[in-house]
Amino acid sequence: MTGRQRLALIVLLAASFTLAVDFSILNVALPTIGADVGFTLENLQWIATAFSLCAAGLTLLFGRVADLAGRRKMFLIGMALLGAASVAGGLAGDPTLLLIARVGQGVATAIVVPAALSLLLSSFPEGPLRAKALGLNGSLMAAGFTTGAILGGLLTDLLTWRWAFFINVPVAVAVLLIAPAVLAESKPTTKQRLDVPGAITVTLGLLALVFGLTYAAEHSWTDPLTLGSLAVAVLLLIAFTAVEHRAKFPLVPLGILKRSTVAWGNIAGVLAFVTETSLVFLLTLYLQRVLGYSPLGAGLSFAVLGLGTVLGGILGPKVIGKIGNKKAIVYGFIVQAAATGALVLLSSSPASIALLLVATFVGGVANLVVIVGFMVTATSGLPEGEQGLATGLATMSQQIGITMGIPIMSAIITAHLVGLGAQDASAVLSGVTVAIWVNAGLCLLTALAVALFLRKAAPVPD
Repeated sequence: MTGRQRLALIVLLAASFTLAVDFSILNVALPTIGADVGFTLENLQWIATAFSLCAAGLTLLFGRVADLAGRRKMFLIGMALLGAASVAGGLAGDPTLLLIARVGQGVATAIVVPAALSLLLSSFPEGPLRAKALGLNGSLMAAGFTTGAILGGLLTDLLTWRWAFFINVPVAVAVLLIAPAVLAESKPTTKQRLDVPGAITVTLGLLALVFGLTYAAEHSWTDPLTLGSLAVAVLLLIAFTAVEHRAKFPLVPLGILKRSTVAWGNIAGVLAFVTETSLVFLLTLYLQRVLGYSPLGAGLSFAVLGLGTVLGGILGPKVIGKIGNKKAIVYGFIVQAAATGALVLLSSSPASIALLLVATFVGGVANLVVIVGFMVTATSGLPEGEQGLATGLATMSQQIGITMGIPIMSAIITAHLVGLGAQDASAVLSGVTVAIWVNAGLCLLTALAVALFLRKAAPVPD
């Protein structure tokens, strides 16, 4: 890498890691925040939901806006918004301001993540350097989710939950100072327009989908509001497809979804994030409800998983270089399934922590090999004008995967506990075990589907 490429990589990775941390940094601190700011217990989940709704629902839109308006420009706007929203969140004294701050952070994530990934792709040509950069990006994004849980507990215990917001400010300022000097602007040379009807239908459809999934985890899959939200999401996404067929400048040229690499790469990405982030949720329940760990202790137990994801991000490009994208995804999912499946042996004995640490480390390495393979597969072989769209789709897959995993596994556990008619530690362990079997099964099914259906596509000329 050149010196400029190294600086660009540091800036982009710092931004992406910070935003990944924001997904989970407040989870451990939610009860403390509720008591300080005045949230009722039933409304606490909106601190997380307000963020994930915007981060997942708006990312495709802003990925396309970055294509049209300029990726560096949107990246800088997003980082400025992140800094401002973080200051507001740290100073919030009432629920309204705190929720506005979380919405601001979610919108900033939807702006910055696809723009940063597009800038990273434009900074490194296809080949080993790009694979290495994507590996580092993937490892830090995944490690950020785990780091957020650890960091949130530490900041809340040692200082105050407000530092979970304030910690973003120096990062945002540093990025805003350095980025203009090391990142080159990129946007299309031909004049294009934003597909407004497409933007409205897909954004509202994604918002309805994420809301429905989140509400299902908090209430039930049969709740009228859950079913209504998911039905609205389906109708809006069907309308979006119809709009795109007729649009002169479509938000998503539907032809891109006919490419095997884009379609199956993103399916693999969704399942990679569904399985690993939901596993963190399952094991958090196990550690706290079965082994009796404190929230901070449970968070620290995932440090080994974080190390595994970093190692996986480093190994991912090497694995891809030796066996190719497709085999990296397939074999990665198989190893992840084996590591996850081993967790069905967890018991109420404190000694089970050893199995948990080993299995999550191995699974974390494998999961990041899959994520690097997904990123390389879903974003390679495309013309420059579609890079932002492809990265927007890849980023949306990541955000949707993170959002979907917990509701799905939560619904499995809830149904199991209702069937048992119990809520004690033994019942929770039984429910977690069932959900772990489902998690491992999803990994194996995805490996099989990718092995059968992912085809290598020839690069598309500009």
